[in-house]
Amino acid sequence: MMTKARLTLSIAAILAGSAVASSALANELNLYSARHYDSDERLYDAFTEETGIEVNILEGDSDQLIERIQREGVASPADVMMTVDAGRLWRAEDEGIFQNVESDVLNERLPESMRHPDGQWFGFSQRARVIFYNRENFDPSQITSYEDLADPQFEGQVCIRSSNNIYNQSLLASMIEHHGEEGAEEWAQGVVDNMARDPEGGDTDQIRGVASGECDIAVANHYYYVRLLKSDDDADREAARQVGIIFPNQDGRGTHVNVGGAGVVEGAPNRDNAVRFLEYLASDTAQEIFASGNNEFPVVEGIKKDPVLESWGDFEKDNVNISILGENNPEAIRIFDRVGWR
Repeated sequence: MMTKARLTLSIAAILAGSAVASSALANELNLYSARHYDSDERLYDAFTEETGIEVNILEGDSDQLIERIQREGVASPADVMMTVDAGRLWRAEDEGIFQNVESDVLNERLPESMRHPDGQWFGFSQRARVIFYNRENFDPSQITSYEDLADPQFEGQVCIRSSNNIYNQSLLASMIEHHGEEGAEEWAQGVVDNMARDPEGGDTDQIRGVASGECDIAVANHYYYVRLLKSDDDADREAARQVGIIFPNQDGRGTHVNVGGAGVVEGAPNRDNAVRFLEYLASDTAQEIFASGNNEFPVVEGIKKDPVLESWGDFEKDNVNISILGENNPEAIRIFDRVGWR
């Protein structure tokens, strides 16, 4: 596998439009990725081994990649853009980054909820946004749903990230879908009223806040907890042992899940390779790498999960189409502003 530096040079060569670069396109795929997990290298290596197609990777955050593709215009070498969260995928879609893809393989392998209705992008891994509680100070039977987070009995007990966090934006977008804008705003105001502190830090900090007793309950993506549990740091593992996990809304619509996903870029010079790469991401091999590499839930049924995830058993997932989370994102941001969720 080529190094990252060399991959960047490869993309630069394509941008230069040289005859040599053009002749090499048939056996290449240019991937713009906002995922920064070392385990994803296994995905690319396995794809190359299976197909002979070299993967050239350009990394950055989602907004940077969107801006770059727009700036490059019709000369962009980008074949696939990969990122996390439906909100970010929607932003790319809204900026005209993706093209429609029709694939029998993807339609058969992926649940309908994980496919954009027009094939603009697809979800290949799932991350559950769950509730954590302090094992010593909190009775988990008190809370069974996201809606409970707004109950006045939990005033001063909730830790959660800021409103500019895309994970929270998508959670609120799901509340809009299920309760309407008015109901979602009422919920958001209730959560603000119940915060133990002003929002700060990332998901791991929310879990640590529960472990330390700064708050009794918190919201975070499941894999941050698994990272703590598997950490080489004794303090991290102890923090994980101090908290329990709740999968909300099991007696109703199910737990909110988001995605790691990808789509084929409009004007992709290697479109066939790009579609083949997306189909590969839905394969058993790739799904197992997603599941083991970043402790994410596979999208395809029957894939072996990480042992920690296996120990949790099956749980009911909210099957709202992930495209809805993106469509509701602008209103979610407006609601956050109105209720003063920093």
